[in-house]
Amino acid sequence: MFRVTLAALLGAWALAGPAPALAAPAAPADTVRLTLPEAEQRFFQNNLAVLAQQYNVTVAQAQAVQARLIDNPTIYVEQDVLRRRISRPTVPEGTVGSEAVVTVQQLFSLAGRRKAAGQAARQGAVVEQYNLQDLLRNLRYQLRTTYYDVFFKQQTLKAYATEINSLTRTVGLYQTQFEKGNIALKEVIRLRAFLFTLQSERQNLLNDVATDQTDLHVLLHDATGAQYVPVVDIRRTRDLSLNGYSEQQLVDTALVRRTDLNARRATLEQQNLNLRLQQKLATPDLAVGYTYDKAGSYINNYQALTLGIAVPLFNRNQGNIQAAKAQIAGSKLLVDQQQLIVQSEVHQAYELAARNDELFQNTDRDTAPFTRLMAGIEQSYAKRILSVVEYIDFFESYKNNLVQLNTLRANRVRAFEQLNFAVGKPVFRADQ
Repeated sequence: MFRVTLAALLGAWALAGPAPALAAPAAPADTVRLTLPEAEQRFFQNNLAVLAQQYNVTVAQAQAVQARLIDNPTIYVEQDVLRRRISRPTVPEGTVGSEAVVTVQQLFSLAGRRKAAGQAARQGAVVEQYNLQDLLRNLRYQLRTTYYDVFFKQQTLKAYATEINSLTRTVGLYQTQFEKGNIALKEVIRLRAFLFTLQSERQNLLNDVATDQTDLHVLLHDATGAQYVPVVDIRRTRDLSLNGYSEQQLVDTALVRRTDLNARRATLEQQNLNLRLQQKLATPDLAVGYTYDKAGSYINNYQALTLGIAVPLFNRNQGNIQAAKAQIAGSKLLVDQQQLIVQSEVHQAYELAARNDELFQNTDRDTAPFTRLMAGIEQSYAKRILSVVEYIDFFESYKNNLVQLNTLRANRVRAFEQLNFAVGKPVFRADQ
């Protein structure tokens, strides 16, 4: 397929003349240099998902306040509007009066139902707080990994820009030599094909960076369209190390700090409190009241104390109690499952970080010899000491070395960030 494409483009390239200089990409309207601490500060202040989850915490706290409130008293008033003549032995003949009834009733919770309801509701607010913290953990991991991805991809783009500019000049020079009849057309075609490959790879990388930039704008709630340029001290990333941290130590930390696991534990405690509440709801509430009847009873100005309570013969809240017990059993299983997930994730993240760090430490990261070699390669090719195939092979090797080195650096930093994410605490940081 590749050879067919070259053959089809052969005539067009031969007539195209000298290769134009590679046009530089249009500069963004605004470029913002951004450190990671600055990005995290903007994230905590502006991220819409975090702000929305904070309202869920506020709702749960308000529901906890509502659950502790005492029931309002009930007042019932009855007044005769016809003012009919009263004719009774207790009322003098001809006396005109009116009937009026007033009843006041207050509901009292027995067995500490209101206190139990308040405790269960407060625990619900604790669950929402852990959910908020877990949302922060997930989004913060996305922010930090995207930030470093953008940085290392921009470093790779610099390497592509240098190579493309250099190769563009070479293509232009050899196009001129071809027109003078000094070299064969196939050399120009090979150089143009390799230049097109570099440009295509660069464009794909630019598309990836654009996607990451969009993610950063969403995370930071930034609608300005500015292009972020991460500011990273590469020496700090090299200093990342697992030395001093055993896997078991990190697992123990995760079992205490992981917010998703703590949310499961808080939910289990909430189910326990809900069981206590359901058991207390089996005890009926007591209604205490006072009644005043002006003229409707056997005596005028009748006053009485009223007491009312439901008799728990049939409904003793058995179903809700059984459901609460089942929810506790299910929550215990979910806690155990989440503990296994946490241990597994820390183990996998630790192994991944160890492998990436070992590969990084055992890799020759000095690019200076490559740079000096490429300068000599260009001179050798210009003097016709090297063939076009050898020249392109050296050029591609140089490019692959820079790309793979930046990829290795990015994978290593991402592995440490993934380990931080699994532990639930920023143990390894290159920005402090």
